[in-house]
Amino acid sequence: MTSPMHRTALLCALTAIATTVGPAAPAQSAAPVSSAGSAPVLRFGACPASVPEPPAPERVECGRLSVPLDWNHPRGPRIDIAVSRVRASGTPAERRGALLVNPGGPGGSGLPYAVTKRAKLPGSVRRSYDVIGFDPRGVGRSAPVDCGPMGGLFRSPGADPVPVGPAAEEKYLASLRGVADDCAAGAEDTLPYLSTDQTARDMDAIRAALGERKTNFLGVSYGTYLGAAYAAAFPQRTGRMVLDSVVGPWDWYDFDVIQSRALLRQRDTFFAWTAAHPDHFRLGGSVEAVRRAYLRVRGGLTAAPVNAFGPAEFDRAVYRALGRTERWAGLADGLRRYLRDGSPAGLRPDEDFAGPDSRNYEAANRIVKCADGPGPTPRRIVTDIRRTRRLDPQPVLTGMEASTCAYWHHHPARRTPLGSPDAPPALLVASAHDPVTPIEGARRMRHHLPGSRLITLDNDYSHGVFASRGNACVDDAVATYLVDGAEPRADVRCAGPGLPSAP
Repeated sequence: MTSPMHRTALLCALTAIATTVGPAAPAQSAAPVSSAGSAPVLRFGACPASVPEPPAPERVECGRLSVPLDWNHPRGPRIDIAVSRVRASGTPAERRGALLVNPGGPGGSGLPYAVTKRAKLPGSVRRSYDVIGFDPRGVGRSAPVDCGPMGGLFRSPGADPVPVGPAAEEKYLASLRGVADDCAAGAEDTLPYLSTDQTARDMDAIRAALGERKTNFLGVSYGTYLGAAYAAAFPQRTGRMVLDSVVGPWDWYDFDVIQSRALLRQRDTFFAWTAAHPDHFRLGGSVEAVRRAYLRVRGGLTAAPVNAFGPAEFDRAVYRALGRTERWAGLADGLRRYLRDGSPAGLRPDEDFAGPDSRNYEAANRIVKCADGPGPTPRRIVTDIRRTRRLDPQPVLTGMEASTCAYWHHHPARRTPLGSPDAPPALLVASAHDPVTPIEGARRMRHHLPGSRLITLDNDYSHGVFASRGNACVDDAVATYLVDGAEPRADVRCAGPGLPSAP
């Protein structure tokens, strides 16, 4: 139960306004109504220091938008959504409207993304669109959530995240219960309202406040799930939609299991690539030799963590590296350095996992996933871990965040709806061997968005494709769609870069 004092303090915190996002002149006043029934007000001014400045003469401006905590009860408590904008650089005749962007997660901050992603977009897209970033509810400067200790998640060194044997499995489940309990204590009454469906309604309020008739959208990773949720809720208001590195239309726990198996395949590919360069990495000239070296590193850090770097920290580093091939050399060098001098410095990421941004991300990630649909049973979690360990005794389970939903204090009444036959076709983009969002997700999502086309970057092993991999075939096709509205007549296959060349 939540005391009246705690509930009052929570609602005051939710409606607090970040002082670093100052007000300025209102956005366009002739705005179509949002799903709340009236045009919201969005004022732009200076941005917080966390948002980088684009190259002159362009500039970024930030604002805040008041929205209901629960869109089903619009007269209830409200929260503020932080929004950023970089205007189109072209002529009025070139302008195509506003392009909302989302970097993924759940839990990723989108406020600086209007600047960082825009810098990578093709010039024709930058000339055509105001690029709009926003922190989704619960994230960054949009009523950020905090789950406190999250069952010990931020302890260093952390417990081994791969349980072996009944006693370890019970301890693993207890840690999940601890995360759920801490999130219930930290987020309190907001747990049901940090869902993807509610965030999609925030997107529609942003659209209305900008005076746009349609929502044009570029979503990456989790952003694709958010885009599909918007198309389900507002098919008639859906404009040009690019979904890059698609999360499939599964329950979040099912997706996490699929991802964990894809990471095993990707790690085998990494082992083979490392073995192909034995003179440089010195980890062995065969897949099995590199695997043994990898297991020696993990085993050593499990037996004797170094400077609070143990098996949990190691697995997080591996998880991050496997998703982008440009990080593979650093991972292999880090393994070699540990075996040579016992230092994990080459494996340790620059970011502080226990820092405030990471704490917010990890909390929002689990809260959103558990608000989007039902969770697994504890028995199924243990069964799936055992099945994964039969595939490989030492898997990477870092991405299994939705396991926490087994003990969640709020049980959603329904799954988040995705896609609609009434929405216009979207443009889906996928890397053929992406381990973070396997391509099967894109193939399944297109059934929820009939008529959509799929652009596949063949012979590629990284997460994030459009305006990310530097592939002209992909970038030109997506830019043509965004600028001219012309979808490819059929699916497109682009030649990818293959594995990295020798270091």
